[in-house]
Parts: sequence; C-alpha cells; structure tokens
Amino acid sequence: MIEATVLIYPQALVSSISLPLEMLNAADNFKRLHKRPRRRINLKIAALDAHEIKTPGGLHIRPDCSFESISHSDLIILPALWRKPDRVIKTNRKLLGWLKQMKSHGSIICAVGSGSFFLAEAGLLDNKPATTHWYYFDEFERRYPQVHLQRRHLITQAGSVFCAGSVNSVADLTVHFINDFYGRKIAQQVEGQFSPEIRQSYDSHLYNDSRLTTHHDEDVVRAQQWLQSNFERSISISELAHFSGLSTRTLNRRFKEAIGETPISYLQKTRINIAKELLRDSNLNIAEIAEKVGYSDCSYFSSLFRTRMSQSPKSYRQRVRGKLFSSD
Repeated sequence: MIEATVLIYPQALVSSISLPLEMLNAADNFKRLHKRPRRRINLKIAALDAHEIKTPGGLHIRPDCSFESISHSDLIILPALWRKPDRVIKTNRKLLGWLKQMKSHGSIICAVGSGSFFLAEAGLLDNKPATTHWYYFDEFERRYPQVHLQRRHLITQAGSVFCAGSVNSVADLTVHFINDFYGRKIAQQVEGQFSPEIRQSYDSHLYNDSRLTTHHDEDVVRAQQWLQSNFERSISISELAHFSGLSTRTLNRRFKEAIGETPISYLQKTRINIAKELLRDSNLNIAEIAEKVGYSDCSYFSSLFRTRMSQSPKSYRQRVRGKLFSSD
C-alpha cells in the first residue's frame, strides 16, 4: 500500500492540492482496471488539527487527520500558499519538526510554489538546490541564504526532497512519482488525461544534485549523441555498437546501467518526442511524420506511438491543436 499525505493549512491554494490528488487517484483507478482490483494507495489530507480550514478561494476543507498522527508516509505534498507565508509558518511550527522526522524515515517530500518555505524553515534545504514561486525568489534568497535557489528551474530534487515552482510543474512531478509507484504505462495514461499538450517532460526542467541520476560513461554519452543526430534514418544496434567501439552485448549492458533503458528504447523515446512536436506544430500528415522520425511503416509508428502515449497520433494532434489554435 502506498501511503500519500497532502497537507492543508490556512492560505493553501486548492489547485496545488486537488491536481496531485486527482492524478494519483486516476493512477490507482487505471491500475485496478489492469486486473488489480484492490486499491494500492491511501490518500490522506492532514493538518495541524481536525478543524475545517477555509481556503483563499472560499472552499472549506476538513482534514482526515492531524499530521502528528501519521508516522509513515511514502509521499508528502505541501501546497502553495496565497500571499506571504510568514504567518502560516508561525502558526504551524509543529509541522517543521514533523517534516524532519518524516524525512529521516525515508518519505519523499514535495513542496509546491511557496510551500518550499516550510522545507527551508525546517532546514531540509540547507546547502541543497531548491526553487519556489517566481514572485518570492528575492525574499526566499534573502531569508535562506544557505539554500541554493535555482531561478531557472521549475523543478529541483535533492535526494528525496523536491520543489515545484508552479501548479503546472507539480503536474509534471506527479507524473514522475506515478511512474515510480505504478510504472510507465500507468504514468502515460494519466499524462494523456491531464493536458499532455502543456506538459514538458520531468527531466527537461529538473535540477538534480544527486549523482544517482547522472552518469559518466563517455561511450554511452557518445552513443546517445549519435542516436540524437541520426534518429531520422534506419539504425541497427550493430551499427551503433560499431560506432561506439563496443560489442552489441556490452553496449546494451552499459547503456542500461547508465540511463536505465536500452538503446532501442532510448531511440524510440527520442523519435516519439520529436513526432509529438511535429504533430503539434506542423501540417505534415501522419505518414510524413513517421518518415521524418525514421519509420517507413506508418502503421508500426502509430502502434508505437499509441503504446508510449496511450493514444493515437491523430488523437494526440486533435487534442493539442485544439488547445493551441482557436477562432473567435
């Protein structure tokens, strides 16, 4: 069972609470449709006490429990705050000690927007990268000079502590968590339901100080660069291995050790990402796009796209272009 806790406190923005909750719940529903009838996630809304909280948008939220009653949680989400966080932090200082305790117990902690002030106040971001809502950059930097504020990154990771600069970026981050908890297929289904046209990949705007997610295998880096430069033509793994100066078996092993996937999977992902851009921004038909990204067989391309994106190229184009182009 995955234990997930969303915190609620005065001045919390509901959008930074409801979106992760709905996405996590959708992931669990999709999982149960795949012959997993039992619920795999326990979602709780926790606060300082059980009293109802009125949010800035006028909604009233009654917590499921106090956060102090929770001794274990796999994922903790701190929502963004409306206006300056000082008063909310002052009246919820017990939360700081609880967050440190949960961090020491291995919880993943994610703060949205100005919710990162709680993490900094608790000392969980000392000498670590962090981000926050852009409006509070200067104040955050003045108040927490020991934190490495990343103004150009919407998502930061320092071990098990994450910061998302906006509600849109917490959607990206939630897809990443769903991938870890439920697997890639479920994550793609959730992404397909929650505005894929405005999402960027988690990796594309992540600042991560952990060496666990980087690698220093120069042969694999060269192979990645070669695949990115030659994606549009027919490629064989033996050709890539020859270019890399490695045997096919050694290349596959080192590639997977370095980035967690095979060269074929990496090439497919690269091609699909480029195809998504062409579907969104060009008027090329599906067969032309398939050929542009290295697939002479349009049916195979469409099947691969559906497998990776949980929707056909045509459906993806209709959705993204429906949002991008409209007439008065």
